[in-house]
Amino acid sequence: MQADTVIECHNELGEGPIWHPVENRLYWLDILQGKIQRYDPASEEYQVFAVDQKITAIGLRGASNFITAGENGFAFWDADRDIFHPIGHPEQGKAHARFNDGKVDRAGRFWAGTMTSNDATSTLYRLDEHLVIAPMIRNVTISNGIGWSPDDRVMYYADTRRFTIFAYDFEPASSEISNRREFVRFSGKDGAPDGLTVDAEGCVWCALWGGWRVERYSPAGKNVLTIDIPVSQPSCCAFGGSDFATLYITSAREGLSPEQLAAQPQAGNLFSCVPGMKGLPEPKFAG
Repeated sequence: MQADTVIECHNELGEGPIWHPVENRLYWLDILQGKIQRYDPASEEYQVFAVDQKITAIGLRGASNFITAGENGFAFWDADRDIFHPIGHPEQGKAHARFNDGKVDRAGRFWAGTMTSNDATSTLYRLDEHLVIAPMIRNVTISNGIGWSPDDRVMYYADTRRFTIFAYDFEPASSEISNRREFVRFSGKDGAPDGLTVDAEGCVWCALWGGWRVERYSPAGKNVLTIDIPVSQPSCCAFGGSDFATLYITSAREGLSPEQLAAQPQAGNLFSCVPGMKGLPEPKFAG
């Protein structure tokens, strides 16, 4: 199965797709170009919000309100007025560090992790409904995709430079995590795990940066489906549409040579396919 271009947005670093079920629109980011993007499949309207910082993760909060993570830390974003309201930054002043991927769990807590340029000193943080920031996983290389099983008992988390998606036991009420184990480990020769999502059947979908594909894994960690992408750097994926049957996939042009870009004219575009499985609505931040 192959995904096709939906929007020729040519993002430098497309990331963080999320479906807004009230608006019936998809939101996603271009981290390096400072863009929050919005697409309405019904009208085919594509909008861009230019922001003055690198927003790296976005979650639902309310009507036209979102929770975000970015180079300035956690913040609320009012899309109607295009205004950010800062919350806090746990790594303010740390050299060569920025936030990366993030997601809201079903209890309404926002999880987002950091990345550094060259070492394993990053951290996955949890922002709770009282706006308290807590470190949850330390010594991460590049904090990336995160998601939860439909019964909320397993948390999946990608550490990109370790070429591994880890699974943790998850306690929904307290958000306590334990019993880390390898869910899927990659060789590093054919793509690294980037953004991920979990479907209604409990299978994990992961975009493989450098791998030209998105893969679906059973709860046992077995590859059961591959979606081919006509670009080398798919970055993240999310289900959307009124029935959550469409898989949207972001991609990137970052770091590609002129020769590679010529060979990959769709690099940085937004892609989609209808794989025959459905996703789940993303929860709202409770704060």
